[in-house]
Amino acid sequence: MPSIPDSPFPIPGLTAFIGGGNMARSLIGALIRGGTSARAIAVAEPNEALRAALAQEFAVGTHARNADAVAGANTVILAVKPQVMRDVCVELADAFGGTRPLVVSIAAGIRIDQLQRWLGALLPIVRCMPNTPALIGAGATGLIANAQASADERARAEAILGAAGATAWIEREELMDTVTALSGSGPAYFFLLVEALEDAAVAQGLPRATARMLASQTCLGAGRMLVESGEAPATLRERVTSPGGTTAAALGAFDKGGLRELVDKAVKAATGRGRELSARGN
Repeated sequence: MPSIPDSPFPIPGLTAFIGGGNMARSLIGALIRGGTSARAIAVAEPNEALRAALAQEFAVGTHARNADAVAGANTVILAVKPQVMRDVCVELADAFGGTRPLVVSIAAGIRIDQLQRWLGALLPIVRCMPNTPALIGAGATGLIANAQASADERARAEAILGAAGATAWIEREELMDTVTALSGSGPAYFFLLVEALEDAAVAQGLPRATARMLASQTCLGAGRMLVESGEAPATLRERVTSPGGTTAAALGAFDKGGLRELVDKAVKAATGRGRELSARGN
């Protein structure tokens, strides 16, 4: 069951972010709101404008060079694009020297064994798959750790990702492709549903602004009910569906259209694509 951990704020020691993009910004903001000092966070970002923006918004230490950011860090967050991860890790291997920081990767499709090989050492590594709602503190993240990660290091990684939403530990790394297909890509599925609801309501005569507000708020309310009630989605669905009523008519149309089968195909397709991308790495 996904959880939002009782985070041991402030996060101990120095936390270094490699990459200062949107996901890194969301985690930095969440850590600082949780009580971690800005002086305990360093960011390496090659883009000068992004460095300046991070320093101005969060007052964290910013660096152009990765080696400068990770000096003395006991936690290193890899928040760079997958296609540059290998080069970044090779560079960090020299920068780490004989130290053994906890390495947390939020890059999609990069396996733990790849990170170990590129870093050149058996470091404690936690691989994570967050999603974009983490940007507003409502994310969902799957995590898996290697055998070198201690219980304290696992808790530290969970606290960092949990600062931006709910977390769930995954038992086998191959299941991270399913996590990617479910929660990583899932926001796009949700947005497509809201888009379709909006368009259908407009086709029935509602003004678009009204249709969008009603569709968005309805989905927000339904999501909150699902999370806050703790009840199964089937139970909530049955509770709102009166026999022979309007909801039953709509659900019948979904069934005839093969909605469940279509969702199953979509998740399988995304999972398969994730495996293909993950297998490309050397």
